[in-house]
Amino acid sequence: MPNDPLAPTMLGADVPIPQSPEEARLERVPNPHQDSLYLARFVCPEFTSLCPMTGQPDFAHLVLDYAPDEWLIESKSWKLYLTSFRNHGAYHEDCTIAIAKRVVDVAAPKYLRIAGFWYPRGGIPIEVFWQTGTPPEGLWLPDPGVAPYRGRG
Repeated sequence: MPNDPLAPTMLGADVPIPQSPEEARLERVPNPHQDSLYLARFVCPEFTSLCPMTGQPDFAHLVLDYAPDEWLIESKSWKLYLTSFRNHGAYHEDCTIAIAKRVVDVAAPKYLRIAGFWYPRGGIPIEVFWQTGTPPEGLWLPDPGVAPYRGRG
């Protein structure tokens, strides 16, 4: 791992919050179970970004599932990467897909899917789903675990 440009550099260090997703460094670590097909899940129930038109905050519940190959996403860099969206203006679809594609670029998983459950703006919740392709045979894919938006009902 010494020659890996995405090796962990943040663990144990005082790291400032990146000012944008482009500035954020998403890091990886070797997968000690490359011989096993399994699913890793990251859940972020309080994701925030900004509306690119109004600058108002947008909130989402993100669920990212991936089947690692050689690499795992390092969790401290993951948290800082997601936090970098707090001052980033982009539409719901753009944020959701950009996050998934960044994980694909960094970790090259066997499979990845993301579900972005965005809270209503203008009375309309938006849900964004994306995956890299057909899941590998035998991979257990649990339900994302987020109920459909029901408002006060």
